[in-house]
Amino acid sequence: MIETWKRDYTQAVIDLWNKEAVKDGYKELTEESFTSIFQSNPYFDPENTFVLVESGQLQGFACGCTGDDLPLGGVAGYITCIVLAESYQTDDYFTKLLEALENRFRQLSKKQSDVLFFNPMMLPWYIPDTPRHEHNNAPGVPVDSALYDVLLRQGYIERAREYAMYLNLSDFRVPESSRLKEDKAAEDGYHVELFDPTKHHGIEEMLKGFDNPLWQKEIGESTRKGVPVVIAAYQGKVVGFAGPVIRQENGRGYFAGIGVHPDHEGHGLGSILFYKLCEAFKNMGTDYMSLYTGSTNPAIRIYEKAGFQTVKQFSVMRKEL
Repeated sequence: MIETWKRDYTQAVIDLWNKEAVKDGYKELTEESFTSIFQSNPYFDPENTFVLVESGQLQGFACGCTGDDLPLGGVAGYITCIVLAESYQTDDYFTKLLEALENRFRQLSKKQSDVLFFNPMMLPWYIPDTPRHEHNNAPGVPVDSALYDVLLRQGYIERAREYAMYLNLSDFRVPESSRLKEDKAAEDGYHVELFDPTKHHGIEEMLKGFDNPLWQKEIGESTRKGVPVVIAAYQGKVVGFAGPVIRQENGRGYFAGIGVHPDHEGHGLGSILFYKLCEAFKNMGTDYMSLYTGSTNPAIRIYEKAGFQTVKQFSVMRKEL
């Protein structure tokens, strides 16, 4: 029987998650983290959240979210997760929970169902072959998971592959080639340093040059609040960024992204920004960095040259409803 969410299911879902979802690398849940990720999230809706119950026992959990103010929110519903007990991991049971989510999206007049990094319900996962180092968000469905195969069979199209990459910062050194690039950029009038509102201007204009609402929000807020951000400036005008520079409690260097305004490409600023960011993290005692990037993103070469390695792959998927 498929039922919509009730708080009484909380501990049973946590127990299910800690037995099954962890097999796909997701971090264990506590009551506190479950509440933070799901129930207290402003986009959590009990009508978008379902459980599978048989013989009085919870055997499955599915959660999605919607919001007209989200990227694509006017037309898309987001699938956050579908988790089933081992003996229930069949196409039939996966499909029952998947259809519950899709039908709810249709009721809300959504035209598509997405598994996408814009989902505001962020699921942390452990980086393989590390001392429980973790990444703060899964940008899609793990390609080595049962759910990935089910989504393909149910008509979902893989729109992109996201590569999750990792670097132990004790191994990081700024390449000599980057030092030379920085000197050349300086000759051309570009300087890469931490943002200083008394010296630099044009953050909002620079961010509008990217089709990324998350960058506009996060980098804009960071610079307004005094959170360090590495920037590239031309005659005091900000033309690129990397950051923000935040060491999380778990020792990870938080990374929102890197970008250079199209009008100022061709000066090697992207790689300079990124290596300066890694250096800033290492200098403040950060243990490691992790990030994800599209498999076709040219920036992947910058990350690899810094020593990053791909540790997991996620799929961005969509189905028209």
